[in-house]
Amino acid sequence: MADEAYRAVFLRVHPTGKMVLSLTTDADGREGEYAQIVARELGVPALDVKVVPADTDRFGNGHGFNTAPSDGALAAIASASGKIKDKGRLLAGMALQADPDSLRWLNGAWAIGDGGDPAQVKTIEDVALYAHGTGELPPGVEGGLDAQTVYRD
Repeated sequence: MADEAYRAVFLRVHPTGKMVLSLTTDADGREGEYAQIVARELGVPALDVKVVPADTDRFGNGHGFNTAPSDGALAAIASASGKIKDKGRLLAGMALQADPDSLRWLNGAWAIGDGGDPAQVKTIEDVALYAHGTGELPPGVEGGLDAQTVYRD
């Protein structure tokens, strides 16, 4: 049964822009690579991403998840990062009073136009703070900036 159980990753972006990537799986020596995936996807330094394998504080004990490391973690981490990026675009649009679809992603920031005007740019850190209560949220969007991907491989 354990081989058939799901695994999960949970990515939380704190108001400071620092991130915690929680895994249901045990440490496998690839935690640095996992941090690099998040860093590349969200345009932050890898040192700003703390990876917590077998995170019982997040997922609890006896949770039923498969704790064996797997190659599926890479895609799951990219998926969770993509969810953060998608929600961040909505929040950046609200903060910039712009249509989210009109924003450009420029290595860790959403921008109107070419990003040359700092008043028309919102970094992932700006959006994280905004998501935690400093600005009005778009309709149907919850506060906070986190995402989970549950997977089985």
